[in-house]
Parts: sequence; structure tokens; C-alpha cells
Amino acid sequence: MNAPEIQVEVAPGLALFVPHARRVGVHPLGVDGVSTLGHVIESLGVPLTEVGALVVDGREVPPGHIPAHGESVAVRPVRRPQRVPGAPLRFLLDVHLGTLARRLRLLGVDTAYESTDIGDPALAARSAAEKRVLLSRDRGLLRRRELWAGAYVYSTSPDDQLHDVLDRFAPALRPWTRCTACNGLLKEATKDEVADQLKGGTQKSYDVFAQCAECGRAYWKGAHHEQLEAIVARALAEFA
Repeated sequence: MNAPEIQVEVAPGLALFVPHARRVGVHPLGVDGVSTLGHVIESLGVPLTEVGALVVDGREVPPGHIPAHGESVAVRPVRRPQRVPGAPLRFLLDVHLGTLARRLRLLGVDTAYESTDIGDPALAARSAAEKRVLLSRDRGLLRRRELWAGAYVYSTSPDDQLHDVLDRFAPALRPWTRCTACNGLLKEATKDEVADQLKGGTQKSYDVFAQCAECGRAYWKGAHHEQLEAIVARALAEFA
């Protein structure tokens, strides 16, 4: 008797996760009658965070479905914008996504970031404890069961990463309201309140300041302001 198998088709947007031979068309895949469909799809390399629907013989099934011999399975990507129920939309980024974290904070998006490698279990636990969507390029991390919610970051370019996250989750944008260093909220500050952080040229040239309510860092329209304004303008033009 032949071993049981199913027929699987992976959507083009998820093809990068599977072996080259399975990236186009329908392909057979052996099943054991015990493992869930979610486990089977993850064994192909596709994190379930990237799966929007599992369709078996024309009907959508949960990841816990036990696939039976002869079933046809379509693996579809998440629909955009993706809604994350159960908590205000906020993010947690792993150690490799520091630039993306700063840009999300620049846009006023609640973004926690670990600047040191605290390990996959700790990251997944924090995601669950704080109900944050974990963003990562680590497929293994995104497969951890204790994870509350997650998403794969498809590009290595910060510009493309930011565009993808904003397109996928459509977070509310409130530029210039968060500290890019610690994610704290900014408040207006007088020159006297931040004087200990200002050098001579800054003391003379600037009069408008903000300060982080958490870490105390001072902000003003300095040498990099035009570059940051351009990032904000592009995001607002497309996603606000």
C-alpha cells in the first residue's frame, strides 16, 4: 500500500520559503495521519505567521486540521492590511532590525527593540507578555509556539522593510511623538530643561526642543532633520 499523501500548492508570495522544486504548481507531500496541517506546512519551511488561509478541497480549515490521503491543499498568504485582534497594534523587533525600529518610532509607532541578543525564548515570551507583533527575519523564531503574533521581514533594505510593515499592518502614524532611542513618548521642552545635553553651537542655533519622558533624551531639528523629514513625508503620502 502506498504511503498517504496530499497535494500542496503554495501561493507565489510564499514561494521563497519552500524548496525550489515546490515553488510553482501542485506537488505531492507525504502525511502520517497524525500531524496537523499547520505542522506539515511549517515542515515545508513556511512560518504560519505568513499563512492567511489553508484551503482544503475548496474549504478553509484551521491549522489543527489533520490532513487525509488525497486532499488538495492551497496555502494562501495573509490578507493586507492584516488585522491583529486582542490588543493595540504594537511591535517587538529582534536584534537585527535596529534601523527599522528607529524608523517606526520616528513615525510614532509603538516599537520595542532588543539591541542585544536575548535569545529566541525570551523574545517570544516578551511578545506574549506584552502582546506585541514580533518582526524578524528568523524563520525558526517565528515558529515558536509561545509567540503571541509575528511577521517575517522579507527585505534586508530598511526602506523596503518599512514599506512592507506599513503596507501589511497599516498602523496609525503619529510622527515625531516617540523617542527613537527608547520608544518613550516625547514632550515639549524648554532650552533650559535640556541645556545639559546641548553643545555651544546647538545652544545658539536652536530654540525648539522636545524631550523623552522616559529616558530624558533631547530632540531638535538638527543636521539630519531633512533626511528624517523625507522618510516621514514618504510614509504619510502613501499610508496616512
